[in-house]
Amino acid sequence: MQHMASTRSSSDGALPVVDLAPFFSTAEDAAAARARATEAVREACMDTGFFRIVNHGVPRELMARVLELSAAFFALPDEEKAKVRPAEGSSSTPLPAGYLRPPADSPDKNEYLLVFNPELVLNVYLAEPAGFRDTIEECYAKLTNLGLLIQEILNECMGLLPGFLADYNDDRNFDFLSLIRYLPATSAEDTNGVSAHKDNTLITFVLQDDVGGLEILGSDGFVPVEPVEGTIIVNIGDIVQVLSNKKFKSPTHRVVRKLGAHRHSLAFFVNLHGDKWVEPLPQFAANVGEAPRYRGFKYGDYMQLRLKNTTHPPSRPEDAVGITHYAI
Repeated sequence: MQHMASTRSSSDGALPVVDLAPFFSTAEDAAAARARATEAVREACMDTGFFRIVNHGVPRELMARVLELSAAFFALPDEEKAKVRPAEGSSSTPLPAGYLRPPADSPDKNEYLLVFNPELVLNVYLAEPAGFRDTIEECYAKLTNLGLLIQEILNECMGLLPGFLADYNDDRNFDFLSLIRYLPATSAEDTNGVSAHKDNTLITFVLQDDVGGLEILGSDGFVPVEPVEGTIIVNIGDIVQVLSNKKFKSPTHRVVRKLGAHRHSLAFFVNLHGDKWVEPLPQFAANVGEAPRYRGFKYGDYMQLRLKNTTHPPSRPEDAVGITHYAI
């Protein structure tokens, strides 16, 4: 079987498409197809940091159902949703689980539900919509497994010893899933859904409905990433950029709201444990005669800095703390 491993540029919004079918196959030609897919991921990570995956192991019906139930949850009255809002001053690992909105003075206009590893027993749900919890937890398990696969592919892309990233990132308690509803734009000038940013993650997955609004910063400005049913959008985060000494790119992206339409999406974040130390790996710095481009830091410290961007948004979006905080 011929497997797809496209490497189209995203300068026009068309993401590279990577077919993961070979990673689930035992066919004779699967090894060669896996190598082509791995190379496509490597090129995408060095080019823009974004790519789109197909045949990824997450059932299309499950993807549609979780977005449908998410829309039903956010359509509930505010007083119902408030029942699963975190208590004032509550904290968990790494963030409080439950229903949240950005502060009133935030430029980001959305609402979201944070869900963590079900084994931590942190998550809170309403009885409605029916099947919501089971669907989220099924999706969470599928995306966790997918994250381990993409991490393994990244390990190969980066030329690391087999199993290096699996050992380095062996704790799943800092991963989380966010269901998000973006409010309709009120005017052509007031369209900010999420301000331009890079993800402070290892890997991010995005499922989006057919409204669109996700945009990537390219060489000529922001370009839209159009929804394609059944696909999952992947981007690498700041941690991969630091480990690779900026050889792999953590991309800048944003969400633009549409007039007269809510946008629903799901983001799944593959993270390190907060106690992990992050710095450029020798393979990308000292061993190849290059100076490190970042000073080392504890991941939990960086997460707290980034959290302040949300809880206490700066008056100017460009003043938000990012990975440049650790740049040398």
